[in-house]
Amino acid sequence: MTHNMIDYASTYRDFRLSIPQRFNWAFDTFDGWARDPAKLALLWVSADGQPRRFTYAELADRSRRFANVLAGLGVEPGARVFIMLPRVYQWWEIVLGCIRARAVSVPGTTLLTTKDIQYRLTAAEASVVITDEENQSKIDRVLAECPSVRRLIVVGRGGDAWQEYEPLMARASGEVPHPGNPSGDPMMIYFTSGTTGYPKMVLHTHASYPIGHIVTGKFWLDNGPDDLHWTISDTGWAQAAWTCLFAPWNMGAALFVWDGRGKRFEPEAALAMFERFPITTFFAPPTAYRMLVQEPLRKYRFPALRHCLGAGEAVNPEVIEAWREGTGHHIYEGYGQTETVLVAGTFPATPWKPGSMGPAAPGHRLAIVDESGRELPRGTEGDLAIQVVPERPVGMFREYWRNPEATARCHRDQWYVTGDRASMDADGYLWFVGRADDVINSASYRIGPFEVESALVEHPAVAEAAVIGKPDPLRGEIVKAFVVLAPGRAASDTLARELQEHVKTVTAPYKYPREIEFVPDLPKTISGKIMRRELRELERQRTPRA
Repeated sequence: MTHNMIDYASTYRDFRLSIPQRFNWAFDTFDGWARDPAKLALLWVSADGQPRRFTYAELADRSRRFANVLAGLGVEPGARVFIMLPRVYQWWEIVLGCIRARAVSVPGTTLLTTKDIQYRLTAAEASVVITDEENQSKIDRVLAECPSVRRLIVVGRGGDAWQEYEPLMARASGEVPHPGNPSGDPMMIYFTSGTTGYPKMVLHTHASYPIGHIVTGKFWLDNGPDDLHWTISDTGWAQAAWTCLFAPWNMGAALFVWDGRGKRFEPEAALAMFERFPITTFFAPPTAYRMLVQEPLRKYRFPALRHCLGAGEAVNPEVIEAWREGTGHHIYEGYGQTETVLVAGTFPATPWKPGSMGPAAPGHRLAIVDESGRELPRGTEGDLAIQVVPERPVGMFREYWRNPEATARCHRDQWYVTGDRASMDADGYLWFVGRADDVINSASYRIGPFEVESALVEHPAVAEAAVIGKPDPLRGEIVKAFVVLAPGRAASDTLARELQEHVKTVTAPYKYPREIEFVPDLPKTISGKIMRRELRELERQRTPRA
């Protein structure tokens, strides 16, 4: 099997992406694949397990109709369209239709609360809201406080001010001329799933973001026109735009999407999909992999699978080993943000170093910098940064929309500073330490929570773990672990001591958790990242002030 990257060094040296002056991805890339009328674009499986196949040509037609729906409702180019839908196929044609109509799509997850929704609709000044029947009432409850909203569209049955999606589509024409829009026009806004403060609006433009995802699709997903790619992701998370929209479709691959609505993630049902459908490449967040490897993987078959990926947070090396043992496949890690495309990763052409995020992705120069933006020597921990001067990499966001202070804060000299702490070794491989505000300072030691969490989840009794610094009068902070036990395991003082000894053995003795609390689950962002800040806040409330 030939990979899209044969030699990392020469690919990194020679790779270039260029941005045309005018560009509309739906017309200029997606429609190119639609010229083959039979080419599969989306294999969608409903919540009750029924498959439906969509060709590129059919989605091209349906998204043109949706662009005309927007035009018919008086939606101007640049207007914000808030889309809060589960994994229904309409999400993909709506996002494509927004691109064609030059409306700015604002995806949100169905997990949003009314408070979240009200904040997003107001901040983005959304004029159109699209949701399904199940989530209509959430929108209705906040409409009085969202004066910018003029149009309501429901995928399902309407009523009152809600217009039904399918009848609107049936009446719309499938003819839309290429708008010839400038490349730098706003295309999409994602709210960051930050663990701190109010979410910021990340603004991506028409050319840079989708073209930048060629890096993601070609080199990391390793996709081509014969692939069927499955990403486990909510449509409200930027991961959906990454590996469930732009990256695979740039390469002419087909998407596999399982609605799976109204259920918690079910590892057995997910593993059965590999036996039913010819899925070749697969992305899951580490949380899902941690659940999948608890299953007896050897009982399942993966006849078409050839390439697996994980991102969102670091994937523990022992999870990678367990997945490889059970399926025969490595999990290639990727690093990037809502603000970027893939900026670092492990690739089939690069040797694997357990625990490392791999080297920089083609098209990006990364460095570890200090507070002044000076590059630090190899092996030194500091702020992970992406060089944006003299040239901003293709794929980077334009700005935090309507928040120039936040945009300025993350730029330091010639660098965009990611907010993550890391080090870089002599080979240019990155080693993740943690979010800048997650690093634990204990008795003058700096301890990254990820290393301790990795050691804990290596233990068979542990399903998930989160590690924070707990205020301590003697050491400044001590390492405290919150542990979710694997099925069938019971919490006890003996087990806590066993886990402490285990961490001492696996990492340095000073890193072991001096306190372990067993919990039923961990607080997570909408996108599945552990919210250590909430756990730190909990500890602060519990700790009496001196």
